[in-house]
Amino acid sequence: MKNIFAALLTTLLLAGTANSNPLVDGDAEAGKAKAVTCGACHGADGNSVNPVWPSIAGQHPTYIVEQLHAFKGGQRNEPLMLGQVMLLSEDDMKNLAVYFSEMPAAAKSVADPSTLDRGQRIFRGGDREFGTPACNACHGPTGSGNPAASVPSVKGQYAVYTAAQLRAYASGARQSDGPTRVMRDIAAKLSEEDILAVSSYMQGLQ
Repeated sequence: MKNIFAALLTTLLLAGTANSNPLVDGDAEAGKAKAVTCGACHGADGNSVNPVWPSIAGQHPTYIVEQLHAFKGGQRNEPLMLGQVMLLSEDDMKNLAVYFSEMPAAAKSVADPSTLDRGQRIFRGGDREFGTPACNACHGPTGSGNPAASVPSVKGQYAVYTAAQLRAYASGARQSDGPTRVMRDIAAKLSEEDILAVSSYMQGLQ
């Protein structure tokens, strides 16, 4: 009798968590079915093979949903993404976010070992001379981010993509950081050499 009760309890617990996320109420299986189109750029499992397009495997579902809204609302300007997100419902966004968040992210090495020291210095300590805060203040020491605050994981992200986003923030072309302008203000203080170095460093974070 005890074994039957334990098995029943386990079944109920698993049933209650199989398609849920504590921060985003989405269905991973439904997301997988919807992700076929996404795979053309981001990879079927969220691990892009083209450094121009971000890997989204293991990304926080809160952040994925937020960015899909940003594309739809014009805070991020990318014609290819706009064409995709306009067809997505709110449930579609949540389902896709949960699915990709559950996919394991492929590990990558530092993009340019010659800039490792500079990239590490900026990521961990910022730049006092220009008042640039350390990246790890928000993204964490390993670049894992903060799902509750919708701060993205940046570890293992392609340096090419990260550098492009920092430039977009710096120019104001990307405004998905909202009224705080935190990323726009920070990126505007980075030189091109800083952007390349810190992007390379983040690509190698595990």
